[in-house]
Amino acid sequence: MIRNKTQNIINQGEGISVEFKTATNQLPNNLFETISAFLNKSGGTILLGVGDDKKIHGVDKQVVDELSKQIANLSNNPLKLFPSFLLEPQIVEYKDKKLISIFVPISSQVHKTSGKIFDRSVDGDFELRTDEQIKSLYQRKSTYYSENTIYPFLKESDLIPEVVSKARKMIKVNKPNHPWNELSNDEFYRITGLFRNDYRTGEEGFTLAAILLFGKEEVIKSVLPHYKIDALVKIKNLDRYDDRDNIRCNLVEAYDRLMSFVEKHLPDKFHLEGTQRISLRDKIFREVIANLLIHREYTNAYPSTFIIYRYKVIAKNANKAHYFKLLTPNNFEPFPKNPDLATVFTQIGYSEELGTGIRNVYKFSKHYSGSDNIIFSEDDVFVTEVPLSDFNEKHTNKNDELNDELNDELNDELNAGQKIVFKFIKNNKNKMAKDISEILNMPFGTVDRHIRFLLKKELIERKGSKKTGGYFTKLN
Repeated sequence: MIRNKTQNIINQGEGISVEFKTATNQLPNNLFETISAFLNKSGGTILLGVGDDKKIHGVDKQVVDELSKQIANLSNNPLKLFPSFLLEPQIVEYKDKKLISIFVPISSQVHKTSGKIFDRSVDGDFELRTDEQIKSLYQRKSTYYSENTIYPFLKESDLIPEVVSKARKMIKVNKPNHPWNELSNDEFYRITGLFRNDYRTGEEGFTLAAILLFGKEEVIKSVLPHYKIDALVKIKNLDRYDDRDNIRCNLVEAYDRLMSFVEKHLPDKFHLEGTQRISLRDKIFREVIANLLIHREYTNAYPSTFIIYRYKVIAKNANKAHYFKLLTPNNFEPFPKNPDLATVFTQIGYSEELGTGIRNVYKFSKHYSGSDNIIFSEDDVFVTEVPLSDFNEKHTNKNDELNDELNDELNDELNAGQKIVFKFIKNNKNKMAKDISEILNMPFGTVDRHIRFLLKKELIERKGSKKTGGYFTKLN
């Protein structure tokens, strides 16, 4: 997987999110200019050991481990990178040579190296020298990332010390040598961006991210009155629910409650990966839950929901979409919606490195449910749908032959959006286009276009009056 990804990056060549640098036996002098630029712009990958012409030089095998440690240490050193941002480089074997791959996510903060601010363009890294350029960068960050919002009157006493302590202990257990382990709480808040200065306004204080991660429930309610996460089971009682957990606590505690909800209602299955026995349920749903919590747009009043049905789990959260499409492991480009929340969740072990969550769900779903008919829909509301049983288990034997024929036609002729609409109509009879659009969070025009295509193919039909009728599949 890593080798293939490296090959794809090399084939792509240098650009706004890819940089090659030769580094035979020492780090390039301008490495942190690129790191700073990537953090400030839109993230990217740096490959050490590759020339601008894509020629593979490699990194000296005698020093590759030491150079990787240097990158991690320097990225966490505020004298080198301010605010510091811990990076975890990977050593890659490629064509009998060693390369160092550094994935740099976009940050919600403005970063400096050696007192200078860099931004990124297709031509490379460039220093921001004028007040107007620097002000524009701060404005870009502050308007895009609501987690940056500073609450100057918020005190440390408004956070739950036991939850802060728990998170810091988890980091120490997961990563005993993590540089954050030696920090005081005040240093921890600052280095993670949970306490910051706004150099445009002069404000200083804890951020919305700090409140969400560690805040007391009454503090969160005061700042975000609409905040809640609804966990529901709808198997027997579809009109209401069989079980519910209404969650309004901070995200660290919310993660634990959602995982407990999953453990209570979903069966566990185990899978051997090499010699290691892993829980498929935990592997899949820790990613779904982490995504629900750390990529939500919290200034949007749309509530997050996590609903367990008989044959699927659907999670929805408000989203500030980077693009509008269905995401797959092949077309997914990692883009953190709340980088500070994501960084803390990753370090405490509640989520994987950015970009691996979707891949893990696809990887393990087939083993868990017998199906990889998964939906990750990036829109103003992000929708995740994970199957709980094989698709064919939902149909009676008399339809098996027709289903096989239909599945062939679906695979051959329908695109991903058409399949989603068809599947919805099949499982939800007599729904109108506007209902389908609302429930799937898919634009009405898109739904209408898919329906017209399905009608033309005679896969669905409309029954009933114009006001009360709806769509049915021909199998029904």
